[in-house]
Amino acid sequence: MNKQPAGTTRDSWETIVEKARITLETNGIILYPTDTIWGLGGDATDPKVIRKIFKLKERAEDKPFVLLVSDLEMLVNYAGKVHPKIDRLLQFHERPLTVVYPQSEGLPSLATGENGSVAIRIVKDDFCSELIRVFGKPIISTSANVSDQPFPKNFGEISSTILSGVDYIVPLRQTDKELGEPSVIVSLSPKGELVFLRS
Repeated sequence: MNKQPAGTTRDSWETIVEKARITLETNGIILYPTDTIWGLGGDATDPKVIRKIFKLKERAEDKPFVLLVSDLEMLVNYAGKVHPKIDRLLQFHERPLTVVYPQSEGLPSLATGENGSVAIRIVKDDFCSELIRVFGKPIISTSANVSDQPFPKNFGEISSTILSGVDYIVPLRQTDKELGEPSVIVSLSPKGELVFLRS
């Protein structure tokens, strides 16, 4: 696969989405700006792709990644019924919100925790949302850094190891000085109480 060089691009929005989609559909890894920080992405339903990202990040396979979906309908397909408290939080929470759901459906074990739980975020970025919509499946979202190294706050901080290890670099927002911070993470306790794991 041809890697998109860093910097500006004359590709249209549609062309960029299509190149990223093709990369995902051919088991590739993308480097892309999300609604939080720069991330590594791939098909969350393919164990081979998940293992490739674990290897690139030098990350233990018992530490599953966050998955991104485009909307509530896709979320329900992979996380099952959404508790009313979570549904309400998803509607009104302003910051990007990752929710740890107690069970998953249709996902490989590498995409879930040991107990079958899964961390999923309905993405709030237009590019990511459109890409996931046309791809039709959840994609992995993990910070674009080697494990135990600081996450990159902008494109310029991404290491050569990561840049050379992906199949397509999305040529958007590469000159932004800072994208944002990692998402808020929340789960629901057995008693039905919201537990903020990262705020």
